[in-house]
Amino acid sequence: ILAPYALCAAQCCKSRAALLSSALRFLPPGVRTTFSETGVWEKDYQPETRRRVEEWWHPRIMAQWQKDSLEEVGGSKKFYVLSMFPYPSGRLHMGHVRVYTISDVIGHFQRMRGHQVLNPMGWDAFGLPAENAAIERGLDPEEWTKSNIESMREQLVGLGLCFNWDREVTTCLPDYYRWTQFLFIKLFEAGLAYQKEAVVNWDPVDQTVLADEQVDENGRSWRSGALVEQKLLTQWFIKTTNYAKPLLDALEDLPKWYGVKAMQANWIGECTGCYFDFKLKVDGKETGETLSAFCSSPETVFGAAYLAILPSHRLLHGSSSVRSVLQKDFQPGRDSLTEVRALNVFTGLEVPVIISQKEAFDGYLDTVLGVPDCSEEDQSLARALNLSWTTVLKTQGDGTQTLINSKEFSDLSREQAFHSITQKAREQRVGGHLTSPKLRDWLVSRQRYWGTPIPVVHCSSCGAVAVPEEELPVILPKAASLTGKGASPLGAVHDWVNCKCPRCRGPARRETDTMDTFVDSAWYYFRYTDPHNPNRPFERRLADHWLPVDVYIGGKEHAVMHLYYARFLSHFCRDQGLVAHREPFWKLLVQGLIKGQTFKLADSGQYIRREEVDFTGEEPVALSGGPIEVTWEKMSKSKHNGLDPQEVVQQYGVDTVRLYILYAAPPEQDILWNVKTDALPGVLRWQSRLWQLVTRLREARRLGDVPNPALLKKNELEEARRIWQNKNYAIQEVTTHFTEDFLFNAAISRLMGLTNTLSSATVRVVQHSLDFEEALAALVMMVAPMAPHLASELWSGLRQVTNALSPLLLRGGEVLQQPWPIVDPQFLEVPDVVELSVLINNKACGKVEVPLQVSKDPSQVQQLVMQSPVGEKLLRERCIKRVILSPRTPLVNFLVDE
Repeated sequence: ILAPYALCAAQCCKSRAALLSSALRFLPPGVRTTFSETGVWEKDYQPETRRRVEEWWHPRIMAQWQKDSLEEVGGSKKFYVLSMFPYPSGRLHMGHVRVYTISDVIGHFQRMRGHQVLNPMGWDAFGLPAENAAIERGLDPEEWTKSNIESMREQLVGLGLCFNWDREVTTCLPDYYRWTQFLFIKLFEAGLAYQKEAVVNWDPVDQTVLADEQVDENGRSWRSGALVEQKLLTQWFIKTTNYAKPLLDALEDLPKWYGVKAMQANWIGECTGCYFDFKLKVDGKETGETLSAFCSSPETVFGAAYLAILPSHRLLHGSSSVRSVLQKDFQPGRDSLTEVRALNVFTGLEVPVIISQKEAFDGYLDTVLGVPDCSEEDQSLARALNLSWTTVLKTQGDGTQTLINSKEFSDLSREQAFHSITQKAREQRVGGHLTSPKLRDWLVSRQRYWGTPIPVVHCSSCGAVAVPEEELPVILPKAASLTGKGASPLGAVHDWVNCKCPRCRGPARRETDTMDTFVDSAWYYFRYTDPHNPNRPFERRLADHWLPVDVYIGGKEHAVMHLYYARFLSHFCRDQGLVAHREPFWKLLVQGLIKGQTFKLADSGQYIRREEVDFTGEEPVALSGGPIEVTWEKMSKSKHNGLDPQEVVQQYGVDTVRLYILYAAPPEQDILWNVKTDALPGVLRWQSRLWQLVTRLREARRLGDVPNPALLKKNELEEARRIWQNKNYAIQEVTTHFTEDFLFNAAISRLMGLTNTLSSATVRVVQHSLDFEEALAALVMMVAPMAPHLASELWSGLRQVTNALSPLLLRGGEVLQQPWPIVDPQFLEVPDVVELSVLINNKACGKVEVPLQVSKDPSQVQQLVMQSPVGEKLLRERCIKRVILSPRTPLVNFLVDE
C-alpha cells in the first residue's frame, strides 16, 4: 500500500524521504484489531478504536493521494486549492491546523467530484525571524531554516494533510529565488523597478527599512514593536502605482471576498489622477535628475503654473545636485519660489519649483503639480508668487468644459482629453498611469542578509546594470558573521560584492540590499504549477491550465499587503506574456483566529498561567492575590494561552480536531478554544453515532431474513421516502456549502440532521430499505473529506454488509475514491417543500409544509405555521414567548404561556 508513497518520495528531492519514514511511524502496531485488517467489527467507537483506525488509515490515505496526484486525469476539470504557505518557525500552531484542514477538506471534496486537484505546500523561508534567531543562537540562518522545515513537514504529515508534496517550493533555495531575481529584472527592464533616495521608515531594533504597510497606526514596527524612525536612504522601489487603476477595476469581476475587496479598494483609493515626469534644470541646464509630480486633473497639464514639494522632500535633505540651490531659496514658514525649473518632456513646458509651507499634501504625496484652472488654492498661490500660467479650460453655454491652448488636445471635452493625454503620456513613458494620491510605490529594499539578493551591479560608468539572465541566480553567499547591526551583512562579503560590470566589463559592486520577503510570496502560486522547471519560472501552458487559483485560503491579516502585491505581479506577468490571466485568485476564503483564554494581572498587565489562577470564588483571582482580567486573545507562548497541535491530536484524534475546527464557527470567524463548549462534545458524540449506524445496519442484515424492499408496509414505505427526501436535501445543502459559501459548520449540522433521521429509523426499514442503505452510504461519503480516517473505516464496514441492496456498496475503491453523491433527478422534480414538525412547549402537535427557500427563516416559518390549520387551531389565541427553529432537523418549537 505504501508503494505509491515511496514512488512519490523517490521522484522528489531527498527530503521527501522524510515523508515516507514519517508515514511509516503511523502504521498499526502488532496487535491486529482494526476491521479493515481482520474483518471483525467492533460495536462501539471507543477512544482506543479511534486511535487504531487513524493509525491504520493514515498512511493509506496519504499514499492514495500521492498516487492519484502522479496520475494524469484525462479530460478532468482542474481545481487549484491553495493555502497561504507558512514561515518555517519549527512548530505548527492551531492557526496552521485550521487553514490547512480547510484546504485539505476542499481538496478531498473536489477530487471526489472528479476534478484534477492541486493542493500544494511550500515555505516562505526568507526573512527577519530566521536571521534574528540565527543571531541569537550563533547559527547559520540557512541551517536553522532547513531544520525547521523538516520539523514542520513531519508535523503536517502527522496530521494526515494531503498536500502535493512533489510540488514543494522553498523560497530560500537558489532554484526558487533565481526566478524571483528573473522577475525583478523583468520589472527593471520595464522601468517598474527603480532606485531613488527617499525618506524611509527605519526599525531601530531590526535595523532595516519597513514599507509603509509594515508600520501600524501608532508608528510602530509591525514585527518588533519599536517606534519607527525616519531616515534618508537610497532604496529600491517597484512602481506598483502604474497598476493602481487596473488593480482597482479588476476587483469588480471577482466574487465576494468577505469584505477584502472593499479593503483592497480602500487601500488603492480613487484613481482620478496620475504622475508626470519632470526633468530638473538650474540656470537653463538639466541636472540629470527626474522628478515625478502628481496631477489630480491630468487633462489640464498644459495649464500647470508650478511644481510644489514639501519641506521634508528628499531634494532638500539628500545628495541631490539641486539641494544647495533649494536650501538657499528655502524660507521656513512660507511658500518659497526657487531657482530650480522643472521641464515636462511631454508638453515641452517649464514650470518653477516651489517649496510649500505645508507639512503634507493629500494622501502620501510629497510632490504635486499646481494648476490654477482647477483649484482656487493653486490659483491663489500662483498669484501670491507672481507666477503666470496658461488658461486651458473653456466653459460652453451648456456648462460643459473643453480644452484650449493644449496643442492637439484642444477642443476635446475634459473627459476625452483625460483619456487621450494620459494614454499619450504612457506611450512616451513619462507617466500617465492612473493612480490615487494615497498610494505609494512598493519599497522592496531590506538591509538584511537573509533574503533574495537584488540582481543588480553598480558601475561608475554604466550606472545600475541588471545581472544577465544566464548568470542567475546571484547566489546568497555564506555569511561570515551576523551581528544584526548596521548595514546589510552582504556589504562585508568583499569577494562577493566586488565584480565586473556585465555591460562594460569594468570594476563594479553588487547591490547589497536584499528583497522584502513579500516579493518572494508575490509569485509562489505560479511556481507550484511547474516547480522543477530549470529553464524558466514556469511553463505558460501549465500556469494557464491551473490558474486562476480556484480557492485561496489564509488569514485576513494578509488582505492588504500580500494580496495587493500578488495581484500586481500577476497583472505584470500577464502584460509580459507569461500568463493568460490577470487575476491570480478567483475565490478568497479568509479564516479567523483560534483564540485561547488569557489571564492578566489587573495592576501590572502581566500574563500568568492558568494554574496560577484561583477559580474557587465568584470571580477568578491570582493565587498570589489581586484581581485579574480574563480575555480571549490570539494564541501565543508569551500569553500562556497556546496549544500544541500534536498534544491536542494525541488527546482527541485527528478527525475530532478537524471536525471541531470546522464545526465551531464559520471559517471567517474566530474560534474561542474551549473544550467544554458544545462543539467538541458534539462532534465526539456524532462520530460515535455514525459508527453505531453502520453497526446497526450490519446487525440488521444478520437477522435471518433476506432484505427485500417489497416486504415494507405502507407506513414503512412512507418512512423510507422521508429518508430519501432527507438524503437528497442533505446532498443538495452540503454540496452548496462546500462550493459556494464554505460554511462547513452548516454542512456538518445538515449531516447531523441526516444522522438523526437515520438513527430514528425502525428495525424493518433498516433491514429491508434500499433508501436507508443508500442514505447511510451517502452520509459516509459526505463525511469523508472532513473525517477521512473514520469515514474510510465506516466505508469498509458498509462494503462488507451482508446482502447489500445498493450498487454503491459493490463499487471498488475506498471512500475517498468514490464519486461525490448527487441529488436524485426525481427529487428535483418534486415541489421544493419541507415538512416541519410543529411542537408547542416541546410537545408534538402536527406537521406543516413550508417552501424550501424559506425553511431556515424563523420569521417566515412562524408566519406560515400561524396561517396553517395547526396554527389556526392551537396558536391563534396563545401568547408566543419564543420560536425555536432547529438548524439540524425539520422542526419548529413554539414556547407559549400555559
